[in-house]
Amino acid sequence: METITILGRNVRDFDTAKMKKLGRFMDSLRLTVRGGSGGMGYPKFGGVGGKGGDVYVEAVEGQTLNKTLRAEPEKRWYGSVGGSSRKVRILGETGEDKIIPVPLGTTIKVDKIRTLGEVNQAGDKILVARGGAGGSPVNQFNGQKGQALNITLELKLIADVGLVGFPNAGKSTFLKAISRAKPKIASYPFTTMQPNIGTIEYPDKRRISIADLPGLIEGAWANMGMGHKFLRHVERTNLLLYIVDINGFKLGPQYPHRTALENVILLNKELELYSELLLDKPCVLLVNKMDDDKNEEKLNHFLEGYSNLADICNEFPEEMQPKRLVRFDEVIPCSAKFNPGSVEYIKNRLRKFLDIYDDEKNCHLLAQSAVKAQIEDKLLEKSKRLI
Repeated sequence: METITILGRNVRDFDTAKMKKLGRFMDSLRLTVRGGSGGMGYPKFGGVGGKGGDVYVEAVEGQTLNKTLRAEPEKRWYGSVGGSSRKVRILGETGEDKIIPVPLGTTIKVDKIRTLGEVNQAGDKILVARGGAGGSPVNQFNGQKGQALNITLELKLIADVGLVGFPNAGKSTFLKAISRAKPKIASYPFTTMQPNIGTIEYPDKRRISIADLPGLIEGAWANMGMGHKFLRHVERTNLLLYIVDINGFKLGPQYPHRTALENVILLNKELELYSELLLDKPCVLLVNKMDDDKNEEKLNHFLEGYSNLADICNEFPEEMQPKRLVRFDEVIPCSAKFNPGSVEYIKNRLRKFLDIYDDEKNCHLLAQSAVKAQIEDKLLEKSKRLI
């Protein structure tokens, strides 16, 4: 157990080593890739060696990074060597390409900094290491070495809705209630150790996917708990569903109890510290665990405070205040565990919001296309006048 200072006070970090043993989900994998060497040329007859095989990354439906690792435990993916030129074959054979199968939503980076590209649809393919040229008069008939580098595969789950919240907010319970997913649920805080994907199915066969992420904790920005590691998986969601417990939350004896309203502010701050772009995503706030009538008073108090959220933020220490408050399209009270009616309502609201956002996006793209067409017409007119 380690004591560190977070937001101006000393707190003890819990044993993350035990947590890491429990979580087997892999969303990052570092590989060595190398294109095959080119085949040797044949100077006597001017023969040209075959080009070495290239190495590609390809998105495959149903693939996981765990499967990618099992396919090549040594994490070395090499293209085949090109065939050398010879009497019976003046042009050497081209080396066989090597294909690295990866899950949809994988980003390929070099040295964890430069991004080579992304593969988001099945069949998307990116060249990561080019094979060497075959031997020819240009290179004194010596086959050239293939390109070699280290790449990192980073998976970002693709889902319609991403669940964001602190531990014990009821995210896993909600996911189980609204979809067919079977996440682990227990009374202790950290039951979700890896992202879970659930699917909402509607009578008309429409499907909406939901990603449940391990709970953030206050100070995740400083790598407390599991840090911000899993927030990359909400970057590709179309809508964020914040979930807070109406009763508030306290991680442990050494942590202060935070009210539901304070948790909204702190979630806002944690996402802002990870990426301010997440604050621009459409979002809905779910106030969970409205299990009995006694919580109605808490909800009224919450809504009263929510209407003056900016003033309440000013009461927080400066380092805990979000620079920009997230704007929720709706605040929905519910009981994911005991009230199926509230879950059904949320199910329909999520669909409606996603349709609205999709329409807005399409209108924006059409407007952009119209503006682009106008500019092109004006440029064409100008060029005609100059002739």
